[in-house]
Amino acid sequence: MISFLAIFSRLFKGIRRAFQISYFQGLLFLCLLTLVSGTIFYSTEENLSIVDALYFCITTLSTIGHPTFVPTTTLSKIFTMAYITIGCGLFLTLIATLSYVLIKQPDED
Repeated sequence: MISFLAIFSRLFKGIRRAFQISYFQGLLFLCLLTLVSGTIFYSTEENLSIVDALYFCITTLSTIGHPTFVPTTTLSKIFTMAYITIGCGLFLTLIATLSYVLIKQPDED
């Protein structure tokens, strides 16, 4: 349990330091906007609950993928192709930036 808390402590310190990088705030905003827009789209177009739509969006952007859900309409399939192309780039850049901060920046505490 102590190591679990230490990992989260380091993660939160890294996030706080990442906010000092000029583009991190914009990148975080774009990632959240992508998640919100995807959640709204899938909940309305595919009649998913908000939680299921958000879960699908997060698993898609993290490149894990959802094991059972497949978009059913043509519009949903086209949206999903654009969503994956744009969203994965944003999400992976956010993760890479946070990883850089956690690995390269000295601990200030």
